[in-house]
Amino acid sequence: MRSMNTLTRADLAEAINRKVGLSRSDSLGMVESILNHMSDALEGGENVKISGFGTFLLRDKGERIGRNPKTGVEVPITPRRVLTFRASQMLKERIAKG
Repeated sequence: MRSMNTLTRADLAEAINRKVGLSRSDSLGMVESILNHMSDALEGGENVKISGFGTFLLRDKGERIGRNPKTGVEVPITPRRVLTFRASQMLKERIAKG
């Protein structure tokens, strides 16, 4: 079912379809709704925490000086907001078990 070891929206919808019994379109709608809700929260400046899974954190990075590795020329890097993910301890333990 999974292509190239990547879990997709369609894979999530298929899992909901099998486990809950919703139609494929309703399952996909549920996945889209959850992802949209998370995206809206992040866009609004909120972090997203899913207990037992992890936290999506927004971080503001200030302006800094970077260096072009090929030429060595210093260039300013503009301030920006970045998204990071911090896995929960439970998820880390599950991954470590393999």
